[in-house]
Amino acid sequence: MKRMITKCPGCQGTLHIAKLQCPDCGMELKNDFSLSRFDRLDDAQYEFLLTFLKSRGSLKEVQAELQLSYPAAKKKLEELLVALDLSETTEKRGEVDMSNLKVEQGSTEVSEIIKGKIKENGGHVTVYTARGLPCEITAEPDGKTFSSNKLPVSDRYDYKVFDVIVDLLLEQGGRARKGNGRNYKLGEKGCETDTVVGAIAVYRGYELGASVYDPVFVMAAVLEWAGIAENGRGELILTNEYKSML
Repeated sequence: MKRMITKCPGCQGTLHIAKLQCPDCGMELKNDFSLSRFDRLDDAQYEFLLTFLKSRGSLKEVQAELQLSYPAAKKKLEELLVALDLSETTEKRGEVDMSNLKVEQGSTEVSEIIKGKIKENGGHVTVYTARGLPCEITAEPDGKTFSSNKLPVSDRYDYKVFDVIVDLLLEQGGRARKGNGRNYKLGEKGCETDTVVGAIAVYRGYELGASVYDPVFVMAAVLEWAGIAENGRGELILTNEYKSML
């Protein structure tokens, strides 16, 4: 039996159940039935939950069953808790205004894919850095930008920044160095324009020799969460899943 879909394929709104039917006698019950928090889990989260329960909460057994490292298993457990509203570290947030968040369905542009995934999750998601630390991403009301609790409050990045990063990866055969914008200025060794941090800085209008803010740890976490790129040590690598879409 297929799992219930929870999002409208047309507008990505949350679906409700309008009718229940008994397969034995045919009786129908019509009402506005809400989906449970478990119905809202994606397939990967659902599989992790079943494996976790089957192993009676042993993360070691989950690692072996799903072939995950300890940090990866711990990260997935935290993502599951967040999805089920059981995480003590995640603040309860009000509804996000997504009236201007328009998504081009079927697009292979990374900016559109990420917008769609954020919209599917109500405009707010928790992603995880390479060190496994939670990072909150929130869609802004203008529909064009997003913010993060790990980025300066006044800084808003538009979704096109993800297209810039992926274009760089494609130009370099599917992978690129992250670079270091904390210790080097734009153009210096370690913060060249062919690194992720350098490409972002150029896109945002910085000139060579300028000091730049390094947001790569956030962008990399979002790209990994969206299944676009692997957040490797010192580099980003396009996933086979995304490359198969091109």
